Amino acid sequence: MSDRLPMIQVQGSHSEIGSQIGESMRPQIQHGIENAKVMIQKAYDQLQLTWDGAIIQARKYIPFAEERYPQYVDEMKGIAEGANVPYEEIRVVNAMEAVTSDALHLTKCTSFSVNQSMTAKGDVLIAHNEDWTPDEEPDVFLIHAKPVDEPPFLAMTYGGLLPNIGFNANGISQCCDSVYPNDSRMGIPRVIYSRAVLAASSPADAIKRILVSQRAAGYNHLIVHESGEMYNIEVSARQFGMIYGEDGYLVHTNFYLDPLMRALEDEPDELISARVRYYRALRLLKQTDKHTVRTLQAIQKDHINYPDSICNHGIDKNILNSEKTIMSMVIDLTNRQMHAAWGSPCKSTYNTYQLND
Repeated sequence: MSDRLPMIQVQGSHSEIGSQIGESMRPQIQHGIENAKVMIQKAYDQLQLTWDGAIIQARKYIPFAEERYPQYVDEMKGIAEGANVPYEEIRVVNAMEAVTSDALHLTKCTSFSVNQSMTAKGDVLIAHNEDWTPDEEPDVFLIHAKPVDEPPFLAMTYGGLLPNIGFNANGISQCCDSVYPNDSRMGIPRVIYSRAVLAASSPADAIKRILVSQRAAGYNHLIVHESGEMYNIEVSARQFGMIYGEDGYLVHTNFYLDPLMRALEDEPDELISARVRYYRALRLLKQTDKHTVRTLQAIQKDHINYPDSICNHGIDKNILNSEKTIMSMVIDLTNRQMHAAWGSPCKSTYNTYQLND
């Protein structure tokens, strides 16, 4: 496997973009679906859910998405058509967290950002480690998209998931961290409304797209604007909290920071490693106000609390407990660049990708 993440160029209507993604990354998408099937099968004792049952459950969420964000439903249909897979299976992949009620509880992802007051060259920088099951690592790719009705964007994804972690030509960046609210319900899957943020025109527009009514659940969304405005938007199905980066930096992992949101957290005792990663990243970030892309990459490679470290190596024979960093990125929002490493950042090379308007 090359150490350079594949990047595909897509453009056109949402249906056309989806179809181009599906055609270009057909093996990765088909493999991602097979991984999802294995996960459901292995988790049967815990979830009491079969793949056929997951298809039935996922179907219930889609009408909410069709009502609010039909264009991204079109993207999912296009992905299925292009990848030559059943649309109903793409629906399951994009509603997986809702369908499984977050029962798998993998404590994944670390995100942080710094603005002009904390960087050596006055740049706005955002970092994200994407942690998920090791079997998904071969399926990661980047999308450089030019939708006809939305700003160009550069984002990562894997398998058959809609893209949602990246940045657009309007200077809006988003990183998502899984959190575990206890008020989940039938509604718009969070992957779908997170996709909408890549079309945002301003920080307020990005936040409004997140806080759409009838959410199924929520992520933490680290929203950063090229001006240096930074927000953690902590979301559940019915509530949200907002943390502003008033000191020039923000950090987030997989537990709620806002007091209101902490009251909604499901099984917080399972999130100890996420808390350790948060405080470790916070300490490292505060050690200098002259950050560069490389200093953020150094934090992403950190192994304190190994294997459940910022650079995650928590591989377990039990697929339900196994996770690792499958890609790492630093976004230079000022210069419209993404520096991305495939797999564990401690072992991989960061390559540079440019967003061209």
